[in-house]
Amino acid sequence: MNFGRIFFATVMGCFLWISPLAQAAVDANQLGARYDATQANVNFKVYSSSAQRIELYLYSSATGTQEKRKRVMVKGTGNVWALSIPVTTLQSYGITGTVYYGYRAWGANWPYSTTWTKGTATGFITDVDAAGNHFNPNKLLADPYARELSHDPVTVTMANGTVYASGALYRNLDTGAIAPKSIVLAADTQSTGTKPTRAFKDDIVYEAHVRGLTMNDPGIAAIYRGTYKGAGLKAAYLASLGVTAVEFLPVQETQNDTNDADPYSDTGDNYWGYMTLNYFAPDRRFAYDKTPGGPTREFKEMVKAYHDQGIKVLIDVVYNHTGEGGAWSPTDKTTYNLYGMRGLDNPTYYSLTTDKQSSWDNTGVGGNYNTHNPVAQNLIVDSLAYWRDTLGVDGYRFDLASVLGNTCEHGCFNFDKMHAANALNRIVAELPPRPAAGGSGVDLIAEPWAIGGNSYQVGGFPSGWAEWNGLYRDTVRKAQNKLGSEPITTGQMASRFAGSSDLYGDDGRKPWHSVNFITAHDGFTLKDLYSCNGKNNNQAWPMGPSDGGDDNNNSWDQGSVASAQRQAARTGLALMMVSGGVPMLVGGDEALRSLNCNNNPYNLDSTANWLNWSWNADQSNFQAFTKGMVAFRKAHAALRPGNFYSAVDNNANVMEQLRWFKPDGYVADAAYFTNSANHAIAWRLDGSELGDTASAIYVAYNAWSSQVNFSLPWPGYGKTWYRVTDTCAWAEGAGQVRTPGAEDLIGGEATVYGVCGRGALVLIAK
Repeated sequence: MNFGRIFFATVMGCFLWISPLAQAAVDANQLGARYDATQANVNFKVYSSSAQRIELYLYSSATGTQEKRKRVMVKGTGNVWALSIPVTTLQSYGITGTVYYGYRAWGANWPYSTTWTKGTATGFITDVDAAGNHFNPNKLLADPYARELSHDPVTVTMANGTVYASGALYRNLDTGAIAPKSIVLAADTQSTGTKPTRAFKDDIVYEAHVRGLTMNDPGIAAIYRGTYKGAGLKAAYLASLGVTAVEFLPVQETQNDTNDADPYSDTGDNYWGYMTLNYFAPDRRFAYDKTPGGPTREFKEMVKAYHDQGIKVLIDVVYNHTGEGGAWSPTDKTTYNLYGMRGLDNPTYYSLTTDKQSSWDNTGVGGNYNTHNPVAQNLIVDSLAYWRDTLGVDGYRFDLASVLGNTCEHGCFNFDKMHAANALNRIVAELPPRPAAGGSGVDLIAEPWAIGGNSYQVGGFPSGWAEWNGLYRDTVRKAQNKLGSEPITTGQMASRFAGSSDLYGDDGRKPWHSVNFITAHDGFTLKDLYSCNGKNNNQAWPMGPSDGGDDNNNSWDQGSVASAQRQAARTGLALMMVSGGVPMLVGGDEALRSLNCNNNPYNLDSTANWLNWSWNADQSNFQAFTKGMVAFRKAHAALRPGNFYSAVDNNANVMEQLRWFKPDGYVADAAYFTNSANHAIAWRLDGSELGDTASAIYVAYNAWSSQVNFSLPWPGYGKTWYRVTDTCAWAEGAGQVRTPGAEDLIGGEATVYGVCGRGALVLIAK
């Protein structure tokens, strides 16, 4: 194991990273297939620590034909197998256009024999040996470092996925003619525009699916709907909404080409895309130009469209498991899919059980990626750097990111953020996060949980990492929807509204390391959160059926009153927009998108799951409300703190940046915060102490079911309170959030304002 790419030190129990040469070390082995500087040769390199022989198979087409030539790879330093072939030689093989290729590998469980031919068992000993190897030369393997793949393993014309399996029934089935081919891409200089350098604390994130964003959009030409090109054409809309960062669900190559085979069935559909087949290749299905190189060019064009609007592009990445999946059966240790990494070096790329015969599963989707192995980490870091440097991406959201904090390889799982060699700390060391004040760097966002062990780690990630704050989601949902059944205190609410210092302040992180969300792709939409008492996933297409889905959603239908449902959605969104941290919207929530109570639509590549761009009056009003609250947040630095709110000394007068109030106007004390019988809280932000244009902002939230009167605090010398918004039903309309200069005069200190049950009020002092 070579840890020379990073140097670590531990001082007084605190983790530090020292990486003076880290950037130069990224992609040190130059794996994959690349033209050299002269463009006259193609260099092929692939890693395998335990292969005894690897052969390169070269093709002139993606599918349906046999190889043009095979060549034996040469094993060199660091277990890297390499071969350089002149372009003129490739042409002599009959490969005059795109170079398609794959690998066949032999090892201890299936040693090489000179008499082996494709589709035979010659040399076979066992499907998996004691070291965990799964070599099988009948399976053509994709390059883990390929820049694009030609097609999915299963297609409309080749629907038999069993051919890729090991095991007695399938091991002799040859995949050469039908398997996805890796594609050699020449380097290009296509621009991705000027990257935004905005501090993450100032972002408003919009989570979307590339395909679902435009498939239903009549304003997009039909040929571009559901594509990177189409998604780029929505950049101006997101800019008009006020969004500063778009976070796309997985865009790395995954198995989804057969989704349209039967457009009225969910069977086998992989709509969300959390089963990655290759960590470098943009998903070809999202490109209208699917020719070799087309997906890469089109993705870069999309990124430039967002950069031209000042919007960051974040992508959802899945480095905890892969599309190769796990065992076909819990009782069968021999039958596994062999698409690439498993057939090249199973124990390097995957976590295994102690006996190395089966996958170790901490993800619930078949088996863990071996995030603790340095070589497997290389692939993570190298691919992240490729998306950053070549494809223009500004940051990442890491699916089930606790797996990246694992500190052991086989037969175990243990999350330890302080462990110098875990993937989390290596990523921070080699891909430096964006500085607090903004600048170059990447935004790193963790989904801080997995399943089993000590994988629930909200607030438990190391420095440099922001997190989806699941406790923010749960607290706000319970406060709104579980009155009388969940003992949420005003103190718990206050902690979440102020940036969750209890989660992030103890290890040097800041409020903006909390990504505040009420909904995400995984779960109810915003409308359904306040319209559904429980999930309803067993519906007919296109709303279902979908299996799984959480049974504990903290949702409520507001007594089936439509106006109350809209009010609850406004209140939830308003609270998120005035909370310390970084807010995340889900695409379509700005216009009250509904999935009719389906809370796990991962498999629905359907009209119901694609965003709807034809809105009724209520939806248009809510979109205007969303736009207004986003604009208000962006206009006021006090709502986007770089540090946790505190008391500061201003010319010997102690001024509090944040003060909490009871409805009667008195300062909230510990007894009020800890009493679960209290359900109303207000706070005042001192804008003059927070670099804000407003001298003060006041927010009141009433979680009771009936009106509560709030006595307003002092607005400042010579100031008066003006209303920005009241989320209550009486104010509903297109102008429910007042524009600057059009706020409603309310009054001064001690003015009493009645906030309706389950409503929120936002005031500014002028």
